[in-house]
Amino acid sequence: MFTGKLTDSVLEGTFYSGNHFKEPFLAKRNESYELPADTTLTYLNEGYKKLDFSFPDVNNKTISLSDKVYQNKVVIVQIMGTWCPNCLDETKFLTQFLKDNKNEDLKIISLAFEYAKTKESAFNKIKRLKEKIGVEYPILLAQYGNSSKQKAQQKLPMLNHILSYPTTILIDRSGNVRKIHTGFNGPATGEKYTEFKTDFTQTINSLLKEKSTK
Repeated sequence: MFTGKLTDSVLEGTFYSGNHFKEPFLAKRNESYELPADTTLTYLNEGYKKLDFSFPDVNNKTISLSDKVYQNKVVIVQIMGTWCPNCLDETKFLTQFLKDNKNEDLKIISLAFEYAKTKESAFNKIKRLKEKIGVEYPILLAQYGNSSKQKAQQKLPMLNHILSYPTTILIDRSGNVRKIHTGFNGPATGEKYTEFKTDFTQTINSLLKEKSTK
């Protein structure tokens, strides 16, 4: 929710997200401004080509991209939180996408950054989400106690920053990051959602046709 006061071409107020986050903002009208492409906002830092992490799943088993099951596969990595409405929309989309496009060479992993104060509570929230939506892929606990984007970025130092939950990373069969999508244009965005689904499907199909260069 945004609340604010408009004076001429300046809007000043507060941005609220969920029950935990609020931040002041100051907006000035710019008639020529255009939003940057959502695939250009988050990227790998210089010197990196790959994503790397090891986090526990709901059974407390550590899962990593280096595990055999992800080798020579196209992998979708979702950075999310169970508390995040946009992440919920994207999780529903990814779950259905995997059901509609069954392919042993396509894998999804979600990394959850949770507000829950304890590891047990965080895992319980993840379990409830998986059961509610029918998620069949792993949701790993990357962080609990807060969902600070700065601390989240420290867990994934190869990224320039984590600007938004969700952030979705597409990885090819060779383990190289090919596209990073910041945010999610959910069903309520209409045309944007349709455009996203088309582009996402085309990108995944293209990556699946490629061969590993390892």
